[in-house]
Amino acid sequence: MVRNTFNTLLVTWLLLAIGTAASANSLPQLTIPNNFGANIHFTANPRFEEMRLALEHSSFFESGSYLTDYNNDLDLISQGGLGFIRMDMCWGLIESKRGVYDFENTGYDGLTKGCLKRGIRIIYILDYSNKLYESERSVRTLNGRKAYAAFAKAAVSRYKGKPILWEIWNEPNVDFFWKPQPNAAEYCRLVEIAAASIKQVDPSAIVVAPAVSGIKLQWLEECFKKGLLKWIDALTVHPYRSQNKPPESVIDEYSKLRQLIRKYTPNGKDIPVLSGEWGYSLVNRDGTRFSEKRQAQYVVRMFLVNLYQQVPVSIWYDWRDDGTDANEREYNFGITRHNLEPKMAYIAVKTLTNTLEGYSIKKRLDLASENDFALVLSKNGEQALAFWTIEQPHEIEIPLGPGEAKLVKMLGSQINLSWQSKQINVFVSESPQYLLLKSVPKHQP
Repeated sequence: MVRNTFNTLLVTWLLLAIGTAASANSLPQLTIPNNFGANIHFTANPRFEEMRLALEHSSFFESGSYLTDYNNDLDLISQGGLGFIRMDMCWGLIESKRGVYDFENTGYDGLTKGCLKRGIRIIYILDYSNKLYESERSVRTLNGRKAYAAFAKAAVSRYKGKPILWEIWNEPNVDFFWKPQPNAAEYCRLVEIAAASIKQVDPSAIVVAPAVSGIKLQWLEECFKKGLLKWIDALTVHPYRSQNKPPESVIDEYSKLRQLIRKYTPNGKDIPVLSGEWGYSLVNRDGTRFSEKRQAQYVVRMFLVNLYQQVPVSIWYDWRDDGTDANEREYNFGITRHNLEPKMAYIAVKTLTNTLEGYSIKKRLDLASENDFALVLSKNGEQALAFWTIEQPHEIEIPLGPGEAKLVKMLGSQINLSWQSKQINVFVSESPQYLLLKSVPKHQP
């Protein structure tokens, strides 16, 4: 009797342990706000030129002050409803002596613990090169690839079982990150050996790549032909676009990308697309300004459009401004300022995640104009709508049937509505609004 009870408890414990591991090593369900996150740097925020040089010379990081005082950041990230952070895990910083890996003094132990304490998941980018093995910011030699794979193995061993996604490099299709010039063959050889090393340590680990800048189909197809999709669990892209191309313009690109993925994906395997980095600075490339209101509109719409497109992870670039120069483009991507003062974008994100927490997108309504968006969401029998337009503000008609609802605007103001007709007329603009239905209309959307 005692043995049977013990065996039952043991089996139960093992099933719980397996379930926990599976949960930790899986992509989140498509439910707000599980899928939303932000890039962080958590350096001492040096000037941009120093940051650029830091990528060239890993000695910049040797002071150990690289990751410091991030608790206020993590608190605000959590309070804003963001469930992911994406962060460089710098090889040259962690392995400053051959075969010796320092995750504690470089701050990664503390950062990982701080994130997990708050329920924030992590994408660690295993980057960049290491002067101990390679002369350039790339990995082009066999010894370099073996050393990088050993570094990846050490990282995964240390944080095995934690809800972490492991990304192999950042934007290898850009010569700034893969010198002397991008090379799909070189990069794929790195992924092959690194992914095998990671899976050897933790077969359930999620390996993502190639963190490509833009959605560059030609470069991606080169990688697919060389076997990339055999070695990874999800494909990461950075769908940046000019200020004249709103987030909705990504929909057609996702369609073309998925067609290409299906062409090369091994039988029986599913390769989801992750939006690993994407943002809009308050300073355009030509030096003109991008308004805070427009940035707020775009961050919310980016999250909603990605979720509508069944993208399980959406990372906004950037969490906070990297500097205080209002005219430096690279300093002004954050949804908070350099001193962590919330921008309009942070308030908009917090409103989205608080208002629609637990909701999933079911469909897009077919409205009179294809430039008007109305997404139907549901949660435990409750229904909501998220709607906006990419045209000039105007009134639209939504066929709901008589009902009552709470209308929440992009920055959080609320009003109660009721209507008796077969539809509700609402005023739409580029700022998303949310309609929380208090009673399910007879004619559901």
